[in-house]
Amino acid sequence: MTIAPLTAAGPTTGSAAAVSPEAAPRASSRGAVASALAWIGLLPFAAYILLFLALPTILALGSGLFDDAGNLTTENLAALAEPTILLVFGNTVWLSLATAVAGSVIGALVCWAMLGLADAHPMRRVVDAGASVLAQFGGVMLAFAFIATFGLQGVATLLLKDALGIDLYADGPWIYELPGLFAPYIYFQVPLMVITFMPALVALRPQWAEANLTLGGTRAGFWVHIGLPVLAPAFLASLLLLFANAFSSYATAAALASQGAPIIPLQIRAALTSETVLGRENLAGALALGMIVIVALAMWAYSAVQRRADRWRR
Repeated sequence: MTIAPLTAAGPTTGSAAAVSPEAAPRASSRGAVASALAWIGLLPFAAYILLFLALPTILALGSGLFDDAGNLTTENLAALAEPTILLVFGNTVWLSLATAVAGSVIGALVCWAMLGLADAHPMRRVVDAGASVLAQFGGVMLAFAFIATFGLQGVATLLLKDALGIDLYADGPWIYELPGLFAPYIYFQVPLMVITFMPALVALRPQWAEANLTLGGTRAGFWVHIGLPVLAPAFLASLLLLFANAFSSYATAAALASQGAPIIPLQIRAALTSETVLGRENLAGALALGMIVIVALAMWAYSAVQRRADRWRR
């Protein structure tokens, strides 16, 4: 006697196992419609990328590599080697790197302080909500807040001078120059670090700490030999993201540093609006091209490090 193979639903019969001829085309049609709807859903994102990333990049290439007559030239790119432009690039890289390091270290400490809190803990919710808001609090609003607080007639400036005799501007109005950009940049770098680094810190598995203690290890040894090496790729990826974020920031610096152009975004603005730099209208495109190259390298490194960091989250 032949026994039909058993499944979770019972014996398999020929009628149940057979597929209806009409069902296969209908399933294929539904799959095609779902795939088409998925591609249609990407159209807004594709339009955004085209208008705000691809098109500006093409315009920068066009204005940086061609002259007004449409002829290919390297004169604009040669301007990138001028001492003044190199100094501005150096200022921008230094500002971005310093604020990225400071923001990543402070943000990582904030994440570590919240590590023992549950997701539903009120303090955890307040910090997460605050980081989400403050990471986007930049531009003219942030510049006005710092001017009102630490400006020449700011609240904190007058309070320190009248109450403690501390003159913040004994050496000049530094808040309107390159040093004045450090504090506002760190202000929005720290929340961004909290948002990007907290998932990596939460992904540390408690079993690793338990195994370390079982084998005679210490808590300090766990962080030195396990925790920090595992978190290093995620930390470096967040650092690179913060660097790219600071390197491409414009509005806050434009509102604070109204005189001069100490960083590349402001130098591009000066090249576009200055009435004294005649015959160099395409210099802004060359500067933008230099920025695109640096940011692209930073984001490529971020992507490579992020892929390595994701191995520990699986």
